[in-house]
Amino acid sequence: MGYGVPEVQEAFAGFTSKMDKSIENMKTEFQNIRAGRANPHILDKITVDAYGSPTPLSQVSNITVPEARVLLLSVWDSSLLKAVEKAILAANIGLTPNNDGKVIRLVFPEITGERRKELVKTVKALGETAKVALRNERRDILEIFKRLKKDSVITEDDQKTYDKDVEKAVNLKTDLVERLVKEKEDEIVKV
Repeated sequence: MGYGVPEVQEAFAGFTSKMDKSIENMKTEFQNIRAGRANPHILDKITVDAYGSPTPLSQVSNITVPEARVLLLSVWDSSLLKAVEKAILAANIGLTPNNDGKVIRLVFPEITGERRKELVKTVKALGETAKVALRNERRDILEIFKRLKKDSVITEDDQKTYDKDVEKAVNLKTDLVERLVKEKEDEIVKV
């Protein structure tokens, strides 16, 4: 969008950035929801005390998904197997590592129908939070446009045009949120 007024360009840049951050936050939260399927992202925040410094799990092992409900960690240095096992237990992610001396297996338990319903509610709540954040961003930028019009920086026609552009952007992002929520719900409900 080519807007000649620097204040408008700045407002739109901040608006777009904040909307994207809201959606990214929601996606990150979705990754932390276990849907009964093995998800390597559940290990993203786990660090292992390797060679005297905390190291991300992904930097000391290869993480694969050999079966739908199993994560397999092939630790590159077998002397770190115990440390990796200890780090996973300490992370309290609800999974118990099975160490066979060569690899570590994490088996995700089947989730019950009741738990699936709870997870779907959580996903819907996260989606709603993201939509509220989008609406708040819309309100904030529309206030900026009102102020700019009042200060005679932009015309009334400009304000109407910008308002429509904001509405289009918010609608697109809201549709994206709804699609992502639906995809996550389908993932949870699928047995």
